[in-house]
Amino acid sequence: MLASISIRDIVLIDRLDLEFGSGMTVLTGETGAGKSILLDSLSLALGGRGDGGLVRAGQKQGQVVAMFDLPPSHPAFAVLEEQGLSHDGDLVLRRVQNADGRTRAFVNDQPVSAGLLREVGEGLIEIHGQHDDRALVDADLHRSLLDAFGGLQDQAQDVMRAYKGWRKAEKELARLQKTIEEARAEADYLGASVEELAAFSPIQGEEEELAAKRTTMMQAEKISGDLNEAFQALDGHGSPIPVLASMMRRLERKSEQVPGLMDAPLEHLNLGLNALEDARSSLDEALRQSDYDPRELEQTEERLFGMRALVRKHKVQDGDALVPLLEKMQAELDALDHGEERLVALEAQALESKGAYDDKAMALSKERQRIAGQLIDEVMAELPSLKLEAATFLVEFHADAEQRSADGIDQIEFWVQTNPGTRPGPMMKVASGGELSRFLLALKVAMADKGSAPTLVFDEIDTGVGGAVAEAIGRRLARLAGSVQVLSVTHAPQVASRAQSHMRISKAAVEGEDRVATAVIEIDGDHREEEIARMLAGATITQEARAAARQLLSGAEG
Repeated sequence: MLASISIRDIVLIDRLDLEFGSGMTVLTGETGAGKSILLDSLSLALGGRGDGGLVRAGQKQGQVVAMFDLPPSHPAFAVLEEQGLSHDGDLVLRRVQNADGRTRAFVNDQPVSAGLLREVGEGLIEIHGQHDDRALVDADLHRSLLDAFGGLQDQAQDVMRAYKGWRKAEKELARLQKTIEEARAEADYLGASVEELAAFSPIQGEEEELAAKRTTMMQAEKISGDLNEAFQALDGHGSPIPVLASMMRRLERKSEQVPGLMDAPLEHLNLGLNALEDARSSLDEALRQSDYDPRELEQTEERLFGMRALVRKHKVQDGDALVPLLEKMQAELDALDHGEERLVALEAQALESKGAYDDKAMALSKERQRIAGQLIDEVMAELPSLKLEAATFLVEFHADAEQRSADGIDQIEFWVQTNPGTRPGPMMKVASGGELSRFLLALKVAMADKGSAPTLVFDEIDTGVGGAVAEAIGRRLARLAGSVQVLSVTHAPQVASRAQSHMRISKAAVEGEDRVATAVIEIDGDHREEEIARMLAGATITQEARAAARQLLSGAEG
């Protein structure tokens, strides 16, 4: 329920802090005292549309803070958790309105969007009035309200799950059908491409390896001639190695004749001869390494160029992309080859899911029709006391098995017929302001705590009705207050006398300033009796009015 509200600098309100209890609270006061300001402030805190005109003149901003006392299981906490917002079982909504029209929203002092604030607020408080276009007059909510009245929420959730299962099966079927259709359209191309790629058998990393091998062989071809010429110079007929070796042997034989004279020349000749032998061996090894088979170069180039031709043909990035391309094309061919079996299985699954949904939706529809009759009976029972004895409440029910949705197959709207012989129609269009408020009250009484926010606010729903009807409205509001918290802005003393808490709204001049401010005080005892007497008598309160007020209060207590 709404535990308290704090308002700062909104229209005529400087500073206002109100606490609310359970049961029924009425707010009374003379016309223009500021009752609508309170409701506008509450609406702002619940995520309603902001307006810079709400800020008190001369101030840069105004603020409204609403605190709620809720059970841990209340859906509002689930919304907060979905959004990653922390809470310790507390719920505080705050809205800051700037004079330039901008607003800021907070939940438990954590900044949120106005949309999220409104989503949370919709589950906390319903505001009903003669010109209200929300809550029970919103046709989109009538189906869920009927489900709540009949306790059909679990059955409706089961239908929603069946619908999602059917739609998922339909989407999988549609995807496979599209894949098969595309594969059929390209079957010849796919078959030829797979055959061509499979015959080529591309290998990951092969293009880079072939290009490197080709480069090496082409470079070897260029230097092999020079290597061979150098090798022939050291190993052929003109090689200096045999000449130097023969010369070195002759010098060695003669070195004994002149000791020491040949040592240095022989040493250098030996070094030179060894160097030439090493050079010849190195050249021989280089020739062997540079040796290649021209046919191998031709095969390498043929493979490399063939791969690059496939890359261009299939418009892929490089040779490595041919491998996954082959796998993809093969999978598409397999989908075509084996898709028919899968298609038959999915068609059966989708048909089965559809049948399961239809069975559940039809069963729910029958229950809704049964519950609609009960709701009509309970609302109709409330209408005579509300001076709507000639009116009829209807549940316009249209079930179409071909119009499947997550909510079932039913279109449901609350209709009324205000007088016999008149054309029935949607509640919002047919009922006048006063009639609408009483229809809404009858509905809320019939539904009690089913499908209702924990706090209901009724804004002058007793306007334009006589004493007996106002008395009936008061009794029904009091009955509602046994299930939910009820706040009622009223001009009817018969309604005010039924409340557990009574707040009086007034405005007065601000001392030392040329302006007025709205104030709200909780009244009881003699003050409450005086306020109800004022509501009965008007500007001049008579003893008869006071006596009538005492009678109303004692009657309400009894």
